[in-house]
This record gives sequence, C-alpha cells and structure tokens, in this order.
Amino acid sequence: MIRLFKSVLLLSGIVAFLLSTSYAQQTEFVGSWKGKINVGVELPVVLHIKIEEGKYSATLDSPDQNAYDIKVDEITTEGKKITLVMESIGGKYEGTLSEDSKKISGTIFQGGASFPLELSLTETKEEIVDEIAYESLWQGKLSISGVELRLVFKIYKSEDKLQVHLDSPDQGAKNIKGDVDYYNKDSVKFTFTQINGRYEGKFENENTIIGKWYQAALNLDLVLGKVDKVVEVKRPQEPQPPYPYKEEEVKFKNEKADITLDGTLTIPEGSAQFPAVVMVSGSGPQDRDENILNHKPFKVIADYLTRNGIAVLRYDDRGVGKSEGDFGKAISTDFANDAIAAVEYLASRTDVIDANKIGIAGHSEGGMIAPMAANRSESVSFIILLAGPGTTGEQILIDQSRLILEASGVSKSYIDKQEKLIIKIYEVIKSEKDDSIATEKISLYFDDFTAQLTDEEKSEFESDMAGFKQRIPMLLSPWFRYFVAYDPAGELEKIKIPVLALNGSNDLQVPADVNMEGIKAALEKAGNKNHKLIKLEGLNHLFQASETGSPVEYAKIEETFSPEALKIIRDWILEITSR
Repeated sequence: MIRLFKSVLLLSGIVAFLLSTSYAQQTEFVGSWKGKINVGVELPVVLHIKIEEGKYSATLDSPDQNAYDIKVDEITTEGKKITLVMESIGGKYEGTLSEDSKKISGTIFQGGASFPLELSLTETKEEIVDEIAYESLWQGKLSISGVELRLVFKIYKSEDKLQVHLDSPDQGAKNIKGDVDYYNKDSVKFTFTQINGRYEGKFENENTIIGKWYQAALNLDLVLGKVDKVVEVKRPQEPQPPYPYKEEEVKFKNEKADITLDGTLTIPEGSAQFPAVVMVSGSGPQDRDENILNHKPFKVIADYLTRNGIAVLRYDDRGVGKSEGDFGKAISTDFANDAIAAVEYLASRTDVIDANKIGIAGHSEGGMIAPMAANRSESVSFIILLAGPGTTGEQILIDQSRLILEASGVSKSYIDKQEKLIIKIYEVIKSEKDDSIATEKISLYFDDFTAQLTDEEKSEFESDMAGFKQRIPMLLSPWFRYFVAYDPAGELEKIKIPVLALNGSNDLQVPADVNMEGIKAALEKAGNKNHKLIKLEGLNHLFQASETGSPVEYAKIEETFSPEALKIIRDWILEITSR
C-alpha cells in the first residue's frame, strides 16, 4: 500500500505509530524452546528467550549436565533467522523459525564440531497470559491523524504486584507487557518499554479514566472506559485450512541483489500446467499476505484464484519475514527486480506452471512496480494494477493529503496552508541532493508554516507537528526521494501486454479518476490494444466496500477484499490465458 500521509506532518502511516512490523517480528522468538543434541548420546537442551528493555535476552539449560542459566551473550535476528552466541561455552547456534512459529531448525557449533538442533516451542508468552485472570479491562480509542485504533489495557497481579498487558485489536497485537508505575484511587501510569510508550490518566469515576498516550514525539488524548471483555476483530474472508489446493513454501534467488526471498505458492489441484500470478505489495515493509490492520488481502486473493484454477505466488518483501535483504536501503526499481525473480522462479516450475501464462498483480506501489518488471522481463505475459498510480508520486501524495484531511473534517484554511508547505518540501527533495542543506531548508519552511497557523490549528495538530523535524530523514530517504520524483507514464507507455487496472471510487490514497486517466493515456500512447480499466463504485484503497473511503474505516470493516473485484480479476485472467 502506498504509504499513508494524512498530512506530511505525520508521515509514519497507520500502523507505524504503535506496533509496526518490527514489534511483531521482535516477539516471534519469545518463549521456552526444547530440543536434543545427539553427540553419541542425546542431551536435552532448553532455550529460554524473553524481552528485556525492548531487546531479546536468553539463557540455555542442559539438564543432563546439570548446567542451567548459561548466558547467551549475543542475539541477532533477521526475519525468521536467529543467531545466538554463548561465550562461556564457546558455542553458537544458528536457526530458522518455522512458518507456524512453533519450531526453530538449525545447527549448534562448539569446539570445531557442529550438530543439528531442532527446538520446539513448549511455553509461549501467549500461552502464559491466556491463563491469567485479569482484574480489570480498560478500553479506549486513540485517534491519530484521522485513524481510530482501539487500545485495551489489561490489569493483573503477578507475585502480588500489579502488572499490565496492552492489546491493539485493530492491529492484531496482543499482550504487550508493561509496568504499572502506579494505580491508585486517583490516577494511573503504565509504561511499555518495548514500544517506547506510556499512558498517564486520572479517574473521572470508577468506570472512566481521562488521560494521554505518549509515544516518541506523540502526545494524544485517550479516554479509557471499563469493559467486561475485548471485542475480537472479525475477518470472515480469511481462508482457513484444510485448503482444496496444494500449498508450498518456496525460496527463490534475486541474483542481482544476491538475496533469497521466501514465499508461498498455491497450486490448483490437478496435473495440468496452470496460469500463474505473482503478487507484489504496496509500499512499506509487507509480509506475503500484505497484512494491514489485521487484514490479509493477498492471502484472500491467492485463495480465491487458486480455487479457480490459477496458481499464485506471494512472498515476503526483502528484509521481512523469512526473506533476506535490507528493505530500508531499497527503492522501487529494487523491488521490481524482486518481482522479476519471482516470475523467473515460476517460469522454472514447468511441472505445474505454464511458463507462457505468468502475470504480475501489484497493489498500490506494487501497481507501479508491475510495469517496471514487465518491461524488463519477457516472461511476464500480463499485469494487473490494483489501485496503481497513473500520476507522479508527488501528485499522488498531494491529492492523498487533501482528500484525507477533507474526509476528516479539517478546515480548508489548514489544508491550503499545508499543501503549500508540502509542495515546497517536495521541491527541496527533488532538487537538493545534500541532506544537510535539504534538512535546513525543510526545517525553515516548517517553522514558517507553523507561524501561520491559528492557535486553534496549533492545538488541534499539536501531536502531528511534535516530531516533524525528527522525521525529516525519512523524507530524504532514497525510497522517498525516488517515489516523489517518479512518473509512471514512462513505463506504462512501453507496455504492450494485456493490462487490467482496477480502482475504487472511494480510494483517497490513489484517487481513481485522475490516476485512471493517467494510466489510460499512457497505454493508448503505447498503442496497447488489450487493456481494461474499471472503476469500482464504493471501494476504498484496500478494495473494501466502504462508506467514505477514509483510512479510519479500514480496520473497522470486516470485509478484506471485494468479492466483485475478485470475480473480475479471475474472469479476466482466465479469459486472456485461454487464448
């Protein structure tokens, strides 16, 4: 999904404010893990991994040798891979976490020897907390740049001391451990070191706490009400096993980047060679399901298409999940090479894939990457643009900011002032290559912008503005510099293969009309005779049936991906691959 900028002041997007991908990955290895090393005799070992002050810590037990609490001196993780160093015994362990996060398969090295060691999860943080009898539950809605996210604070006792867990149901996050600094008849304070956040509030009455959530530069109002239970987020479209098709975890190499990417290939039942689609995610680090706000659109799409005779490959972005690489250093052209590597892998699978019928379906920025990849690979026979851009990155962000602010009820005066700021900032990003000079110019423009705001505007957008200057490095990152200046017309004007472009009429991130006009004009200039553009009424950027299209609705809507859009995609692929 193209990064959501409700205003240029926030920049961090919906999920980055609290949990981001890093937290989800950071907790994957937490728990107690048991295994056996065969050194002629079997020696049981137990690895205990926890998080302290936001970082992993661990100890190792070897019960048969009466050795306990062996310190793990160094822990590094990259996606699903973990490396442990135990200096006191001259040992090192390298392992990879399974897809279901219940096993670590690897090798332990010691004294010049190496032994296989598979560890099985025996006790997880989730299993422990599920047994807790919570004394009270407090729920509130955090409004951050027009996006509402529920937070739930769960109070319990451990060793006669009050403790707290934090859930963010709309982000699919549970049981973030925190500390109760105080909890008395007048006020409360909870601290969550792992995510650099805290909550401070005062009791209005026995069922209501008035307070604020603090995280990094954010300072946001948060009213908590006492509740009996946490309402679970429903995602009725998410497929559940057993599946009526084959599912394989696969690896493929991007030779140009010298990285291996990890994904899931779903193959229809039968012995035929099937048409196939590579799914390419939008911007920001995405896993193979393009997981956003507890929705898994790529998993839903893959399930639907595979049930209908179309193979689908979806993969973790570089540096995410089990895929190698550094996401933060990559730009869109790098992601295009990743997509090409996925296509080439499918073309090699002649046992199940028809190498002449492989396409790319890209969502949002993925719809910008798909034409890039198609123009660089003869193995791509069609592309599907899902909310793909047809205007420059700069124009998309300007339009996006205005539309979302308008949908949030922000005054025209503020929107106009901010748009002038955005245009100035983007001009600096495009023209000034020196980061230090660019930072100075952007800071001056921002100071001038804030000076023009009314007291009411300053108060309303205080949390957005608080950490703006800390976010300037992100504005000057290679990806952002590339995206702002990029015009998709250059690639679209070269596309001769069949194209399906779908956009939602309620899309506030990649507005349908102007971007579809851009796509249409570019394809016509290319002389492309086989393209189909459809605007789907009422669908938002995630292709959910929506009321307004505002990102506020994303998490609240139970639908993950429109059945109408799924049917159009299926019918079009089957039509063009049957010729």
